[in-house]
Amino acid sequence: MAEERQMSRGAGTASEERGTTTDWTPREIVRELDEYIIGQDEAKKAVAIALRNRWRRQQVEDELRDEILPNNIIMIGPTGVGKTEIARRLAKLAGAPFIKVEASKFTEVGYVGRDVESMIRDLVDIAVNMVRGEREDAMRGPAEERVEERLLDLLLPPVAREPVPGPGPIPEPATAPEPGGEGGESANIRTFVVSAAGEAQERAVEAPGDEEEAAGPSNGAAGPSDGGGEATPARRRRTREKLRALLRDGKLEDRTVEVEVSESSVPLLDMNAPGMEGLDWNVGEVLQDMLPKKTRRREVTVAEARRILLSEELDRMVDMDEVIDEALDRVENMGIVFLDELDKVAGERGASGGIDVSREGVQRDLLPIVEGSTVPTKYGLVDTDHILFIAAGAFHVSSPSDLIPELQGRFPIRVELRSLHAEDFVRILREPKNALLSQYRALVATEEVELRFTEEAIQELARIAAQVNDRMENIGARRLHTVLTTVLEQVMFDLPDPDAESVIEIDGAFVRDRLQGIAEDEDLRRYIL
Repeated sequence: MAEERQMSRGAGTASEERGTTTDWTPREIVRELDEYIIGQDEAKKAVAIALRNRWRRQQVEDELRDEILPNNIIMIGPTGVGKTEIARRLAKLAGAPFIKVEASKFTEVGYVGRDVESMIRDLVDIAVNMVRGEREDAMRGPAEERVEERLLDLLLPPVAREPVPGPGPIPEPATAPEPGGEGGESANIRTFVVSAAGEAQERAVEAPGDEEEAAGPSNGAAGPSDGGGEATPARRRRTREKLRALLRDGKLEDRTVEVEVSESSVPLLDMNAPGMEGLDWNVGEVLQDMLPKKTRRREVTVAEARRILLSEELDRMVDMDEVIDEALDRVENMGIVFLDELDKVAGERGASGGIDVSREGVQRDLLPIVEGSTVPTKYGLVDTDHILFIAAGAFHVSSPSDLIPELQGRFPIRVELRSLHAEDFVRILREPKNALLSQYRALVATEEVELRFTEEAIQELARIAAQVNDRMENIGARRLHTVLTTVLEQVMFDLPDPDAESVIEIDGAFVRDRLQGIAEDEDLRRYIL
């Protein structure tokens, strides 16, 4: 049933995995967001509905599906109240390509700076890396098996009479002369013996019987051979299996082997000079694709060789054409762009009837992207019609109505996030999965010390954080970071201490002693908290 309710049109394992999260109901999405974000119920509802509408659109018949456009959202609220965290957690739930950009870094076309289309190009790069990572995870098992065989070939090279895989004609198999036959010399047989240290040592013996005697049980090789012409192949198989066991046990990681690595024939030349940020290619990449790659031999440890060979095998096994196709599909149907600091490109219209030319120019450049247009990227054309845009800003000086009317109409849903108070700070310190107190407990536990906070200490931390926010610039929950860092500074500095107790308890008196003087002194408060 879950597979029938997938959002993505892409096929394969990655699509099935996405179907397990993207078919969540709005209530389930809000419940998941509640585990990380305190309060802001209206904003959570709005983004949960927007995400569910993505799935609903995929269930509509094809003729009407393309006509259903996403309802873009503007979140209005002071800094530190959870705007960015809501969008970030939403993208993780959706398994969707997600990018956070600041509107203030864009400039109007014709000015020095980044153009607005670069956000879509960056989003496509993120999607390609995401899909490729999923494909590599799916192929990692077979790739590691191939790498193990290649490492064994490096540790135990094939004998001369065995054909060596690779380019070029396959050599004719050599006929082993009969030992002790006519010719004046007895034939030597190449054999490899694994020592106790795990090294494959080559030895030449004159006859199968001598080979058994040299390899004997004491040197770590297998027991007696089957005799005749099968002695050497059978012994090599046993030697290879012993090396395999040592390799899997990690006993050969420091051994040195020689591998071939490819390197670029030309240096990477970045042609994205100032004023040319819109150029989505550079000369270095073009030349790398056109010119042949050089290879050279390097002596590396087995651990490093495993990493190099695994990368090569994954490159061979992952079809980049399929990766790009699925990535473009995800961007067009599931992509999320979080446009922060939108208020910085809005301006109050004065008596002259206009606002700053550069800021209004950025808005006009944003308009076709948000409205829906085709953006060229190095992977192909991307249609932005169904990308979800979530904008955010404090809007202290300006308001959403100061945006140009056309852009206002592209963000039909407006959600206001409220400021946080002392009771909210108490919940933020306690309830989320990634609560600050839990993070500090985990850090201190690495020094084999338990960190405890009393109820009075938590209340005092929240009260002082809210008090400083009221007296100074309100930075929301970010104030808790500075407060906790100041309180625990000496504790974190003293650890590890052999004389320290196994339990450190932070109570209300400890918090007041560390913070009260700073919180009441305006100069200290300004520069420390």
